[in-house]
Amino acid sequence: MEMLSEFVKKRRKEVNLTQEEFAERAGVALTVLRKIEQGKTNLNLDKVNLVLKMFGHELAPVSSKELNK
Repeated sequence: MEMLSEFVKKRRKEVNLTQEEFAERAGVALTVLRKIEQGKTNLNLDKVNLVLKMFGHELAPVSSKELNK
């Protein structure tokens, strides 16, 4: 499974945007994008979803019961 940080960085580079350009287009602060690409774990889900929306994706909470099915 591809990590969030790897996914975002790879896709951002595929569209040939700098971190600054991408953050602006996604509507997030540059520091938010950098934290995502660095693999930080203390992230705001709404901000992560603004970034993922650029690629047609979204994250949502999943209960442990759902994971064990």
